[in-house]
Amino acid sequence: MKAFSVLSPEHRKTLVGRGERGFTLIEMTIAMTLLAVMVGVLYGSFYLSDRAVAKAQARADLSQSQRTREEILAGYIRSAFPYRLSPRDASVYFIGSDRDVEFISSLSTGLGGRGMSRVRISSDLSGGGAALVLDEEMPVRVGDKGSGGGGYRNNILLAEGLRGLRFEYLDPGEDPRNFEENWVNEWDGKQKRALPRAVRLVYRGDRGEEVRWTFPIMIRVLAP
Repeated sequence: MKAFSVLSPEHRKTLVGRGERGFTLIEMTIAMTLLAVMVGVLYGSFYLSDRAVAKAQARADLSQSQRTREEILAGYIRSAFPYRLSPRDASVYFIGSDRDVEFISSLSTGLGGRGMSRVRISSDLSGGGAALVLDEEMPVRVGDKGSGGGGYRNNILLAEGLRGLRFEYLDPGEDPRNFEENWVNEWDGKQKRALPRAVRLVYRGDRGEEVRWTFPIMIRVLAP
């Protein structure tokens, strides 16, 4: 048998009214608030992620730039050559102070790494720190030959804003078996008649820490 339900007109109107009713103002406000919170969280996540990627890229670029200038300096200093003005003169051309250093290197970027060059690495002081500059000259002209014109010149800006920049030189002393480190602020190749064992570049980093780059020299003296 089929069951029939008889609703009164008042009851029927009540059910129809409930089905046609929309969202209230409070419900809309809650929904919009939740949507705004979700959008804010998503935007914050994307923003922080983008900043993290940008900072990582900046650190990578800075690290690459630092490695590049270290490689340039290392190439020239390690290839320093004990250049003599004449076979009878035992003095070596190497002039080093705490602000700059000048020497002859067997490396030259002008000829693709071949040939000797006269190199000067200096610090140009300014209010915001020191600029590290490398000057290269070919062919090698020292003493009376230094007044000649022509040739190849190259200037490289290695770094800017270096605070407390100074050069130091490792003196091996008279006894070659003495391995105790003795760093000095000056080196005169004419007096020492040899190159220092190494050159060290010292400056202060962004957080005030002391940064040291040490570059050993491969050939110190020539056979008599």
